[in-house]
Amino acid sequence: MREARTDNDHSRSGGVISAVAFRGTGLTKIYRTGDTQVHALRGVDFTVVAGEILVLLGPSGSGKSTFLNIIGGLDRPSSGSLTYEDLELTDLSEHDLTRFRRAHIGFIFQFYNLIPSLTAEENVQLVTDIATNPMSAAKALALVGLADRASHYPAQLSGGEQQRVAVARAIAKQPSVLLCDEPTGALDSATGVRVLEALEQAHRELGTTVVIITHNAGIAEMAHRVFHFLDGGIARIVENAHPIEPAEISW
Repeated sequence: MREARTDNDHSRSGGVISAVAFRGTGLTKIYRTGDTQVHALRGVDFTVVAGEILVLLGPSGSGKSTFLNIIGGLDRPSSGSLTYEDLELTDLSEHDLTRFRRAHIGFIFQFYNLIPSLTAEENVQLVTDIATNPMSAAKALALVGLADRASHYPAQLSGGEQQRVAVARAIAKQPSVLLCDEPTGALDSATGVRVLEALEQAHRELGTTVVIITHNAGIAEMAHRVFHFLDGGIARIVENAHPIEPAEISW
C-alpha cells in the first residue's frame, strides 16, 4: 500500500475518477457526562469514494465507530458538515435522517441480531418488506451463497452462516452503502473469509460502497483505501492500487 492524497472533488481508485459518496468537513463529536467531555472525533476532514471498499483501522477509542455511526445516520456530529452526494445530512430532521438510512444504508455488526424464531429467508424478508427497491430474499441469500439454507433457523446455522444471513439482510434492500462494524470479529479465519467474500460479492455485483471497521490489519489488503484512526482523527490515508481477494488475506 502507499500513502494517498485525496482530491478535493473526486478521488482515484485504480486510475478511474469516481464520485464522492460522503464528504465531511471539520467533523467533531463530543460526548458529555456531567462535567466530563470525551472528544470522540476532532475536526475530521474526509471523503468516501462511491463504489470503493474502505477499511477503518485504529486502536479502541480512536473514533472509528463514532465515524461509522455518524456517516450512517445513527448519530449526529457536535459540529462540522457532512454530506451524502448532494444531501446535507447535518441539516436533516430525525424523520428525514431515518428515511436516508432506510433508502441508502445497510448495517452489518459483529453480532448477527437474527430473530431465532424466523428462518434465514424470513429474517431477510423483514428488510425487504420496508425497503423501497428491494431484491427478493431468495436472491439476497443466493448472492451470499446460502440459497440452500433459506429454510433453516439461526440455531441450525453456523456462526459464519448466520453472519452471511446478516449480510444478505443488509444487501436485500440494495443499499448504496454497506457499513460493517467488526463483521468478522467473532469468527475464525476460514469463516471470516467467507463473510468477506460475501461483502466483496455485494460490492462487485451491486456497486455498493463498503466501509469496514476491523482490528485485523490483514483485511486492509482487500480495500481500495484505508483510514488509520488515532485520537479522534484520521492520522493517515493509505491507498492500495491492487486489492487482493479475501481468500488471499493473511490472518
